[in-house]
Amino acid sequence: MRGIGRRQALVAGAALAVSTSAASTPARAQETYPDRPIRMIIAFAAGGPTDVVGRLLAPRLSEILGQQVLVDNKPGATGNIGTAMVADAKPDGYTLLFSASTMAMAPALYGKALGYDPVNGLAAIAYVASVPLIILAPMDGAKTIGELAAMLRKDKGKYSYASSGNGGMIHLASYLFAERTGGEALHVPYRGSAPGMVDMIAGRHAFQVDTLQSSKGFIDGGKARVLAVAADKRLPQLPDVPTVQEALGIPFSINTWYAAYAPAKTPQPIIDKLNAAFNKALKQPDMVKRSDELAIELIDSTPVTAKKFYDDQMAFWDPIIKQSGAKPE
Repeated sequence: MRGIGRRQALVAGAALAVSTSAASTPARAQETYPDRPIRMIIAFAAGGPTDVVGRLLAPRLSEILGQQVLVDNKPGATGNIGTAMVADAKPDGYTLLFSASTMAMAPALYGKALGYDPVNGLAAIAYVASVPLIILAPMDGAKTIGELAAMLRKDKGKYSYASSGNGGMIHLASYLFAERTGGEALHVPYRGSAPGMVDMIAGRHAFQVDTLQSSKGFIDGGKARVLAVAADKRLPQLPDVPTVQEALGIPFSINTWYAAYAPAKTPQPIIDKLNAAFNKALKQPDMVKRSDELAIELIDSTPVTAKKFYDDQMAFWDPIIKQSGAKPE
């Protein structure tokens, strides 16, 4: 009996050792994270605004984390393809998502065809940046935002605006501007904001909403006129350009934004380490300088505030998308 008892004790001890070792493995992995390169999926095409900001951050994150952060562009379906890839990835911190404001619009736009759970499928890491939108017109078009609003009210449906695609920020911000001024305009979607800008400059459209980052070359080249800023205050980069509210008395503050996510169930210590890395990267002097030039407001966030911001944005855009009748391409 004593022999059997000893054998049982040995077996039990061995089992306990294995169990303890297995339980400690995830903890050790979190402590040593990251110990290999990190893949950061950007859900939009190379060269676009989201890609520009993501690629500004990647080398700074690499330096802070001690492992290379590799950018991987996976565009398509208004960012849904890249987003779904991250939602389906292993939650170990080695596959991240860098995406934009269209994430908050996609649930209302795509419904059940979205391909991932917009509420619980991702873990928010950081709300990274906010970018005010501006309203532009061709040089031979409206000279002021008041003139543009009057055009849209007087001849409803006569004029058009360009966007970077159905259901995106530029589309819906343009729709909202026309609607809030009591006017109406025809939406003409393009595959990206740049082709639409070219046609707007040529006089085929009355206006386009965009970022200073994307349109600066056209503005500096004297090919497009900035009529107003869709923000609460004027931009230091465009000190003579009024806000929509200043010029028209209509509250109108719409920003595009960028944020980082990981798959749901990624361990919280990894999320926290990544959040700290993003916040530190945003404070690098060269990052601050470049962002100031492009009118990008860098945001210091926590995973909790990043998640709340995303949820609030989904709630804001849902009724607007339904009212606009926007459909996915």
